[in-house]
Amino acid sequence: MKLTAEETSQYSRHLSLEEFGERGQLKLKQAKVLVIGAGGLSCPALQYLVAAGVGSIGVVDADIVDQTNLQRQILYTLEDIGKYKVEAAVSRLKKLNPFVQLNSYITKLSNDNALDLFENYDIIVDGTDNFPTRYLINDAAVILGKTVVFGSINKFEGQLSVFNYHNGPTYRCLFPTPPSPKLVPNCSEAGVLGILPGIIGSLQANEVLKIILGLGNILSGKLLTFNALTLKQEIFHFKKNPFLVIASLVQDYQTFCGLDDGFEEITYQEYLQEADTFNVLDVRSKAEREKLYIESFHIPLEELEDRYTELTANKPLLAFCKSGVRSKLAIKMLKSKNFENKLVSLKGGINTAAVIL
Repeated sequence: MKLTAEETSQYSRHLSLEEFGERGQLKLKQAKVLVIGAGGLSCPALQYLVAAGVGSIGVVDADIVDQTNLQRQILYTLEDIGKYKVEAAVSRLKKLNPFVQLNSYITKLSNDNALDLFENYDIIVDGTDNFPTRYLINDAAVILGKTVVFGSINKFEGQLSVFNYHNGPTYRCLFPTPPSPKLVPNCSEAGVLGILPGIIGSLQANEVLKIILGLGNILSGKLLTFNALTLKQEIFHFKKNPFLVIASLVQDYQTFCGLDDGFEEITYQEYLQEADTFNVLDVRSKAEREKLYIESFHIPLEELEDRYTELTANKPLLAFCKSGVRSKLAIKMLKSKNFENKLVSLKGGINTAAVIL
């Protein structure tokens, strides 16, 4: 395999690096990287991986672009609102580098597709924002012997690590059990500095290139933390758990992370068919409700324990939030209070209805 004249021009600054050269660029051209999520972390990671010339890149996401994304998800513009993120991202990335093969997967990562998707790639980039998917990514990668480049963000702080590199420490070695859902803030409620995912996502891309090229010190067995307000970085070391064996996927990662308690879920389309039979509870923030509104009771999740008696129990109650996580926490809390009527969560949250609305 050789670089074409156009590729030689495109990657000339790489070729000038003594440690890189044409051999390094060919390694990138032969590499295959799968990026899970097309949000804040993945946008910068994708841009730099595509610009660098990674030969084949897959993008997995089922979400659509909304206006709240634009503050930090820099691949998208106002014109992309309502489009699938994967489609909008790939369309723009193709204009950046025509020599890269971009593969679109408009789907949510699940037990049903994770192993099949991972099988075709060398490195997995975790750009997700929830614990069930992180554990699923880890387990699927371990089963198939794939390396995971992990990033996470919250408010002003970010984390970065590399898992299962040459059979090294994994996500479960660092976080053996998921935190209580009550202790996990979501982006909508806690917020995030828009620049932060750009920093952490770029560092994820940097780790991917180091792994492919065999350069520098890989963050395997190390967790880098970054504070955007102080610019302080620290690296914490952790070891592989020699007794940990992952031979199969967990049957239900939502339940494993404490987000499912056996309650019923329905889709937005199913709700529309029997809307009159439900009372509807919106547990999102006031700002989220102003962006996308449907007729419902409104009690933000953090206020529900003090205000749940305001709800009427004459019909089954359908709870919803943006993605389905907070509505499940709301139902768990209402169950603990012995709320009288049937409790149902909107599957996938109001995001699933955004295209229809």
